[in-house]
Amino acid sequence: MTQTFILQNQDKLFFGKNKEWVDGYDANSVFKTPHKDEAVNQMFEITSKDYKQRVKIVLCELDDKAHPVIDAEIMPAPLPKVPKPPKAGTDLFAEPSAAEDEPEPEEELIFSPDNDEDENSSATQAKLI
Repeated sequence: MTQTFILQNQDKLFFGKNKEWVDGYDANSVFKTPHKDEAVNQMFEITSKDYKQRVKIVLCELDDKAHPVIDAEIMPAPLPKVPKPPKAGTDLFAEPSAAEDEPEPEEELIFSPDNDEDENSSATQAKLI
């Protein structure tokens, strides 16, 4: 096994490959580098962009798949799962049950004359079918 450097902030989260803070339970998503100077440079960039971040460099071993083996003592609580975005073409505001139901057919309006008077009479009513 070889060693690698990872970055951890004051909330015990690890810097990820996508430049976001991750909980580290998916070791493949954690930023790692074999060079300490790269880790120091990345730490400097992070703290330059957000002065509230307190970042430290953590030295850890690599497993057989080249993923960092993070000590359980420094692991944070797992972050909540982010829901998957809806598929393309679906209505974002539709109720889940309403999207599955078929739409009801529209009602037809038929006008008929009142009391069998002629069709030009002003008194007509609408009947729903």
